[in-house]
Amino acid sequence: MMTSPSLNDRPSLPLKFRGVHHLVLNTDDIRETIDFYWGVLGMPLIHAMKVPAGVSRGNPPFERLRHYFFDMGNDSMLAFFELPKGAKERADRDGVAAMQHVSFSLSPGQMDRLVERLDAAGVVRNGPFEAAPGTFSTYFFDPHGIRLEVSYQVADGEDQHIVEGFRQSREQMLAELRTVTEDTAWLDRVTAGLTQEA
Repeated sequence: MMTSPSLNDRPSLPLKFRGVHHLVLNTDDIRETIDFYWGVLGMPLIHAMKVPAGVSRGNPPFERLRHYFFDMGNDSMLAFFELPKGAKERADRDGVAAMQHVSFSLSPGQMDRLVERLDAAGVVRNGPFEAAPGTFSTYFFDPHGIRLEVSYQVADGEDQHIVEGFRQSREQMLAELRTVTEDTAWLDRVTAGLTQEA
């Protein structure tokens, strides 16, 4: 079991992540998955392959799985492994270490188009509604029960800036973090990069 490093152990030169390279989910029907993600959501299928025999690399424990990639925008990909039908039970998305949902970013105008596409395809949705201060979201499920969300930040209009638009002030964050601990040294380290004003 891995031990958790403390914030004191963090590197002096933190890495600068660019975002998601690819997010991988599982399906047991790749055609139905393509019909939904490409046909309904409009994410182009850009790469289709079979995992070479004998290569595990953390992949599901099956040989020669289909591994297909979609362009989810902003130089990021959404990918799927096609597991053999009936080989695995459906996951509990609310379990520890499970993926509860994934949220994609769209502008308000694109959200309107997505809602029209979901409705035309008969996909049950919840939203759009304000899911966080200034952020509107629509929730729905893919054909295999994966919970999806699409979000936009009102203040950004058609030019979304996700991190800057969602970042809290130090005091806003401390109000919640103090429900986790009263360790002031820890709280100071966690919020060191935040400004007083959001």
